[in-house]
Amino acid sequence: MATENKNLSHYDKTVIPNAKNFRFGIVVSEWNDKITQGLFQGAFDAFMDCGAIKENIVRWNVPGSFELVYGCKKMQESFDMLDAIIAVGCVIQGETKHFDFVCEGVTQGIKDLNINNEIPVIFCVLTDNTMQQSIDRSGGKHGNKGAEAAIAAIKMAQLRKDAKFYKE
Repeated sequence: MATENKNLSHYDKTVIPNAKNFRFGIVVSEWNDKITQGLFQGAFDAFMDCGAIKENIVRWNVPGSFELVYGCKKMQESFDMLDAIIAVGCVIQGETKHFDFVCEGVTQGIKDLNINNEIPVIFCVLTDNTMQQSIDRSGGKHGNKGAEAAIAAIKMAQLRKDAKFYKE
């Protein structure tokens, strides 16, 4: 596993832009809410640790991971002043192909949002084989993928800001 010997919550604040002047959106799936709430909390805590202002973080909930794409799209359209959005979800392998269809749809949908829109969307959707693997990555022994997503969001917000500067 890629995270076998890695704690997802570790980051070096000295190389991360200060998040004080950025605004973030987080779209959270209600399905597997024990996991997604842990991921949200990891992202929120990392934002706070990196200087973000609580009032500059918008959270929307959607029923499941498949609905993340629509939620992120609507957030992009509604909040053009956001600097980055995180899509938070959890899909756990079952006995049917449903897992494959949901994972593929969410992955491609978020990719499309990144290609077709100006506000970056960070993929924070766990696609694990077991609930224990998801627990381990949402605040368990491997740290928190939500914190990793927040750091990616901060870096992409800075990239977006820099790209606007160079374009002008």
